[in-house]
Amino acid sequence: MPLETLTAAWAPRVLSVLRIVSALIFMAHGTQKILGFPPSDKPMPDLLSLSGIAGVLELFGGALLVLGLFTRPVAFVLSGLMASAYFIAHAPRSFYPVLNGGDAAILYCFVFLYLVFAGGGPWSLDALRNTSRG
Repeated sequence: MPLETLTAAWAPRVLSVLRIVSALIFMAHGTQKILGFPPSDKPMPDLLSLSGIAGVLELFGGALLVLGLFTRPVAFVLSGLMASAYFIAHAPRSFYPVLNGGDAAILYCFVFLYLVFAGGGPWSLDALRNTSRG
């Protein structure tokens, strides 16, 4: 089987894997802020603070992305969240992402932006919903 055929066949599935793995790791930031797990030396934020709202979006938005439900609009919101997080919390520390700790925020921003355009892939509830409608 030629490499092009193999990669074309697996590209949609790997898109789903990227969505699921990214969302699970992202969701852990929300569980830490909102549920206190895994434990952190940072205090849990007030839910109405910027950090608290970010935690809620990380937790519930991450869960929706893991499931692949409403992938495009959720990914759009989370991409904006990560762009805002970078410029509010990281960029003021240093111009360089490796020094300001914002490299993960940049990666999440662009992975989620990609999901806005690519969708959730075949292993998603969005794909299941579209199949059942057609």
